Parts: sequence; structure tokens; C-alpha cells
Amino acid sequence: MKQQYLEAGQIVNTHGIRGEVRILPWTDTPDFLRKFKTLYVDGKPMKVLSASVHKQQVIVRFEGIDDINAAMPLKGKTVYIDRADAKLPRGRFFIQDILGAEVVTESGESVGKLTDVLDLPGGAVYEVKGETEHLIPAVPEFVRKVDVEAGVITVHLIEGM
Repeated sequence: MKQQYLEAGQIVNTHGIRGEVRILPWTDTPDFLRKFKTLYVDGKPMKVLSASVHKQQVIVRFEGIDDINAAMPLKGKTVYIDRADAKLPRGRFFIQDILGAEVVTESGESVGKLTDVLDLPGGAVYEVKGETEHLIPAVPEFVRKVDVEAGVITVHLIEGM
């Protein structure tokens, strides 16, 4: 079951004295998060009055948060987006939708379940746990197909993976 609200970042600090906050996005790009008109904090919708990208963070001004004192309690909170508001390019998916997926080789042999997606400097790596643990770079050479609906990821393993 796909969750309606997805974690999208964390409010890491205030910005200035007019009530703006800095959000560290957990999305592919800060620009993706900047496009939302409503974000959710503590289960409540918060209307975005303005959003801009600055140093890989998103500076947001929420309706009703008019000064630094009103913004301070938001520091450290997780920001969520509504899946219905997100427009993903064809072939893209939310990581949350593939966690727990069955990982199989091209010949159909079970490798295990996808337990995490590590965001490393060289790129994303799939952590798969079965009889043994596998770390598989999330690149087309090794990840052949991701079927989000079926919950199956087909991979090509090489010696030592």
C-alpha cells in the first residue's frame, strides 16, 4: 500500500527575521521540493507563500509564520508532501515505494529484499538482505528493471557483489 504522505525533507533552521525556514530536501533536487504549493508538518497542511533554492536548500515562507519567533518551533521538523501533488517524470518512482521489494536475478533467482537505498557520493546503492547482504549500485548496468507495481527489482550480479 502506497503511503499518501511522503517524507521530503527536514527544516534545519530559520532564515532571516520574516519567518522563513531552511529545508534540507530529501529529494533528487531542491527544485523538485520548491514547486509544491502545500507542505505538511506534524500532519497539518501548510500553505507555501514563497520558495527558492539557496545552496542546495529550499528557503520557504509559510502562510501564518510571519517572524522568527513563529518559525523557531518548526526547526528540526520533518516536511512531508502529498503523493497526489507530485508529478514524477516517466520511469521515476519514490524510493519509499520500492523498499521491501523482492530483488531477483535475471534468471529469476531470489537475492533478497531491498532494505535501504544508500545515498553515497558515487551514487545511490541498493542494500539487499537475503541469505547474505548485497550492496548493488543503482545504475542500469546492475539494476535491469524496477517494477514498482509488482514490487520486484531485477538485477545483474557480478562476482563479489
